[in-house]
Amino acid sequence: MKKYLLLLLIFTSVLSYAQRAENIIIITTDGLRWHEIFEGMDQTITKDKRFNQGDSTYIFNKYWSPDVKERREKLMPFMWSLVASKGQLYGNRNYGNKVNNANPHWFSYPGYSEIMTGYADPAINSNDYAPNPHVTLLEFLNQQPKLKGKVAAFGAWEAFDRILNEKRSGIPVASAFDNVGGNHPTEQQKLINNMLRDSYKPWHADECFDVFTQYEAMEELKTNKPKVLYVAFGETDEWAHAGQYRSYLDAAHQVDAWVKQIWDFVQNDPKYKNKTALFITTDHGRGDKIKQEWTSHGSSIQDASEIWFAAMGPGISEKGEVKMEGQLYQQQFAQTIAKLMGYTYKAEHPIAKEITEVLK
Repeated sequence: MKKYLLLLLIFTSVLSYAQRAENIIIITTDGLRWHEIFEGMDQTITKDKRFNQGDSTYIFNKYWSPDVKERREKLMPFMWSLVASKGQLYGNRNYGNKVNNANPHWFSYPGYSEIMTGYADPAINSNDYAPNPHVTLLEFLNQQPKLKGKVAAFGAWEAFDRILNEKRSGIPVASAFDNVGGNHPTEQQKLINNMLRDSYKPWHADECFDVFTQYEAMEELKTNKPKVLYVAFGETDEWAHAGQYRSYLDAAHQVDAWVKQIWDFVQNDPKYKNKTALFITTDHGRGDKIKQEWTSHGSSIQDASEIWFAAMGPGISEKGEVKMEGQLYQQQFAQTIAKLMGYTYKAEHPIAKEITEVLK
């Protein structure tokens, strides 16, 4: 009997390892608060004339329910259907389940660098910071023989060229209004490039609309079949800074729909089906206690270090919403993602330990 149990444990361990992801898709949506993820629409903000864009009726009709579970499902239906049933969600502080930035700055470049390097480097303290001096997880993965040339990144914000150090890493990074497809674009990529050029640019050359980032990433999945894909959306942050809560909610709702589109595609493609993990998160939080500060973030804004993440796919158990008290940090994401792929991320800079709860 003891021999049987030992063999069963060994078999289970080997099976668990065999089920590690062959592919990973990392998705970020800039500055989306944990409150909306876990509680849905905030009626206090919606009723405030400074923030509802004169359309509180639309917001209530589309996103409101007195039941918090129904409310969050209305906002993020994919997150609270498939991800919640087949994956894991962390960061609901109503249960004492805490996820935070480890960096002291609580804004975008430091947050994305922390995600991608596993290191909360305090010296990275500006959105205008130079190309990242640290070897990111994406660069490390691209150095692995099985993944070489199969890593790509698409971001709405122009800073991703620097955050991921495109020049040094050799990873193709399409950010903001960069053309896609190189010297031989597909017809779809030609159309995207033309539309980018002719599109309305409310944030000038700094950031494009998220729809372009989504269509670029989907074309990459269809044509080049990357094994590591990073997709970074930005409108949740832009509309929040503008104090436009309706647009902020709509942007979050649309990101959820695009995550579903990506998942539906990979689960219907033999190269990806049941071999691909999703990791979804944000770069920083926003104001909380004082409602008028929900538009802002940074170290001067209380609670702006409060974030969340979700994961689903091979090697990730079906825990759903994690309600246990605990404290996790953004700097743990990089090694967790590496371990999901069966690698140990190594670099010259410090790297935080993986989140073992995700990998069990």
